[in-house]
Amino acid sequence: MKTPRTVLVALLAGLALTACAAPGDGSADSNPSPSTTGAAPVTSQPDPGTSPSRPDPSWKGGPSTPPGVGGTVLSGTVQAGVEPNCLLLDGHLLVGGPRDVLKAGARVEVTGRPEPGMMTTCQQGTPFVVESARPA
Repeated sequence: MKTPRTVLVALLAGLALTACAAPGDGSADSNPSPSTTGAAPVTSQPDPGTSPSRPDPSWKGGPSTPPGVGGTVLSGTVQAGVEPNCLLLDGHLLVGGPRDVLKAGARVEVTGRPEPGMMTTCQQGTPFVVESARPA
């Protein structure tokens, strides 16, 4: 008597999993629009140990103009964080930027934007996405 009940449970579980399958894995509509799925778009965040974009090889360390709308300029001495490749400046976690300029102990001026909601592997400071940096 247990065998028919086990088979019935297995069939119901299989049907439930099939009904919950994501679009694009065999269903007729393999490329739904984001508005029909209700899912938010996924965006990637820069890794604290790398630059958000490749700098121009002729770039010499930073702009001489003030930051754009929403931009912030920070200056001070860079401190090492408790995790590897984590650098802090004035309570901000420096995300990206030229690592030849941004080193622990270096006095710098950085331009960028705070991103308090950004997830990082560093457990200190408010993430600050560096757009440019230069020695101070």
